[in-house]
Amino acid sequence: MDTQQFDLAVIGAGPGGYVAAIRGAQLGLKVACVERESQLGGTCLRIGCIPSKALLESSERFHEAHTGLAAHGIRTDRVELDLAAMLQRKDKVVQLLTRGIEGLFKKNHITRFTGTGKIAAGNTVVVEGGEQPSELRATHILIATGSRSAPLDGVELDGDRIGTSTEALSYPEVPEHLVVIGAGYIGLELGSVWRRLGAKVTVLEFLDRILPGMDAEIAGEAHKIFQKQGIGFHLGCRVTAARANDGHCVVEAEGLAPIRCDRVLLAVGRVPNTEGLGLHEAGVAIDARGRIEVDEYFATNVPGIYAIGDVIRGPMLAHKAEEEGVACVERLVTGHGHVDYATIPGVCYTHPEIASVGRTEEQLREAGIEYRKGVFPFLANGRARSLGETAGRVKLLADASTDRVLGVHILGPRAGDLIAEAVAAMAFGASSEDVARVCHAHPTLSEALKEAALAAGTGAIHA
Repeated sequence: MDTQQFDLAVIGAGPGGYVAAIRGAQLGLKVACVERESQLGGTCLRIGCIPSKALLESSERFHEAHTGLAAHGIRTDRVELDLAAMLQRKDKVVQLLTRGIEGLFKKNHITRFTGTGKIAAGNTVVVEGGEQPSELRATHILIATGSRSAPLDGVELDGDRIGTSTEALSYPEVPEHLVVIGAGYIGLELGSVWRRLGAKVTVLEFLDRILPGMDAEIAGEAHKIFQKQGIGFHLGCRVTAARANDGHCVVEAEGLAPIRCDRVLLAVGRVPNTEGLGLHEAGVAIDARGRIEVDEYFATNVPGIYAIGDVIRGPMLAHKAEEEGVACVERLVTGHGHVDYATIPGVCYTHPEIASVGRTEEQLREAGIEYRKGVFPFLANGRARSLGETAGRVKLLADASTDRVLGVHILGPRAGDLIAEAVAAMAFGASSEDVARVCHAHPTLSEALKEAALAAGTGAIHA
């Protein structure tokens, strides 16, 4: 078996792992990265964030050509869907980005090992399943193996008719009727894709609301918009069974008659990938939810072994994993590294988009924190009017005594981009007055955030 020595061995080449590997190399470490898939980038790049956003963009353009261009004076008498070409574009986007990471590895002299990494005694990673078995001896081992779709009792996944987001990214034809189990980010995004392309979409959710954890007022308004788009919802229902037979599926849920459809998407969350890593044998502590236990510096209970991203506590988000990867490696080299968990944004890339950072109204009330709320509708924003994208609003929550921004929640056009200003403001402890007094270009969508900040104080100008 080939044996090599490294300063840092990273297991997993997703957003957390490959970013940590690159940062480590930039700081002078000799770095190895182990990835079992042939393509780098992890679930996010290969079968998650990136391909889903490619399909969301393509399907939105198709839908707009059908229903939205006439208002702009553009006639589209005949619009046809070439699903194969749409899927090929999605795959090409993924391919180009994975090759980009390969280039970054070469540029930073990172040694890539293809195979499954398993931790052995003495801070050693054994790589198997690749071209040849390898043994990596490392001063530091960083686990960044991500997560996978969570199962649900009674739902019989067959990798075809009944599947997860992986299958939903590559249906060979538009389903006549797609049932989505789960009204979170993944279910709503992929449900939106196939609804735009012509499928009947029914969403089943165990809770009495969509988008658990997001601001309830914003989620409620989004629910109404999605219903107008033709997505059907059954909330507060527990799915008990889903099975495929002879080219169709049957879904059973409490309080509903059996639903017959031709495809089912299971999207009820994700679980950490911690099996097969040798964690038990190495003595690494794992909590009741299968997550690796770490301290504030991402260190496990075993010296020299660290973990980041979806395998530890916190939101399962690619950008959260990236920040943790950088912070962990920087602390190993420089002694300093920090992640501000209060300012990690979340984005649902539906149409309109939904973005959030900080605390919701429900969380503030539960904590007994007095706050002021400023709301501004995109209906009153000149740029949104010009775009024809007036649904939604910006909500800003500020501390009643200090005026410090505590949370921002956006439903509207390009919310995922707009939230970055709110994140920066909160990261630097800005008040709502600070945001309101920053000069925003006109006409832009970002003016809606400025107006919401004004509304939290003496009052918006244009509402």
